[in-house]
Amino acid sequence: MDEKEIYTKIAQLIEDRFELKPEQINEQLNFKTDLNADSIDVVEFVLELEDTFGAEISDEDAEKLATVGDAVAYIKAHQA
Repeated sequence: MDEKEIYTKIAQLIEDRFELKPEQINEQLNFKTDLNADSIDVVEFVLELEDTFGAEISDEDAEKLATVGDAVAYIKAHQA
């Protein structure tokens, strides 16, 4: 799966979870500052990422996922 496909899937998850329009989402979008996501929101989002991409994301790695771009890069680097 290439970066564009990964980004599209992640953007769709963000649209659904945080009720955003596609044009509001970009790679610099920060989960905590731009979306006001609390720790529970972030954990639930990481679980969705794991389910969607079949990836295991450690708690330590999940803490480093601050932006959409971070999530895309992580999934790309850890694809099965």
